[in-house]
Amino acid sequence: MLLQEAIDHFLNFVQFEKKQSKHSSLAYNSDLHQFSDYLAVTYSVKDLAGFNHLQIRSWIAHLMNQGVLPRSISRKISTLKSFYKFLLKQEWVQTNPMQKILLPKASRKLPVFVEEKAMVNLLDEARFTDSFDDKRNELILHMYYGTGMRQSELIGLQVKDVDLFKMQLKVLGKRSKERIIPITRELAQLASAYIDLRLIEGIGSANLFTTKTGKVLYPKLVYRLVHDHLSEVTTIQKRSPHVLRHTYATHMLNNGADLNAIKELLGHANLSATQVYTHNSIERLKQVYKNKHPRS
Repeated sequence: MLLQEAIDHFLNFVQFEKKQSKHSSLAYNSDLHQFSDYLAVTYSVKDLAGFNHLQIRSWIAHLMNQGVLPRSISRKISTLKSFYKFLLKQEWVQTNPMQKILLPKASRKLPVFVEEKAMVNLLDEARFTDSFDDKRNELILHMYYGTGMRQSELIGLQVKDVDLFKMQLKVLGKRSKERIIPITRELAQLASAYIDLRLIEGIGSANLFTTKTGKVLYPKLVYRLVHDHLSEVTTIQKRSPHVLRHTYATHMLNNGADLNAIKELLGHANLSATQVYTHNSIERLKQVYKNKHPRS
């Protein structure tokens, strides 16, 4: 079987049967086509049985020489492992060369977050006018900081997902997994006012967040509005929607929230993804110790 044919079968499998997110499907697609292109150019290999672990190691060495970060290389290796797991299940290969491939060691970066005082300044209602765009943007910022949801989750949020009576949201996360996130009374009031404004503007879209003409927001618009507002209150280099997700988790943990509860609120599949936030809390405790202990 041709390698490209096997890749196409695998991509259909992860998209339609495994129901992976669009982001994950694109990552699989990119990784596998980079790999197949390398084999075709470097070794003239196009057949599924035409290579082994040595060619895979050669590709990894090539990526390292190109300056690709260890974390990205680890993801590409994980993609190949999933690919070969699929091939073995289909009985299209008899051996798994990935058993001889090790993940490169990667230092885990601490999540970047905004300080609490800066968040208070960011969410100051005096910053926003009564215009449709400003009321929508105000709610978006509160929504990020009040729920920790991902950008794709926010864009996909629908009006019917907002339960103002129970003060909670239904969010569709990765792999189409639903979760319920509680919201504060302040956030519920902002959402209620925005929904009323939508009615006044005659917006009938099922999506909660739209332009004034009713079009669904696109990722670059959301990124730009978050970046611009964060630029007003902080000097941190990263000013993306995901930074507000990190900020939500870090502030929750700093104020005594249980790690397992944060895991469920963020929609993480396992606790290891959430534990990275404990490092920020430990650094904060070290700073408190340094500043407050009489013998420090």
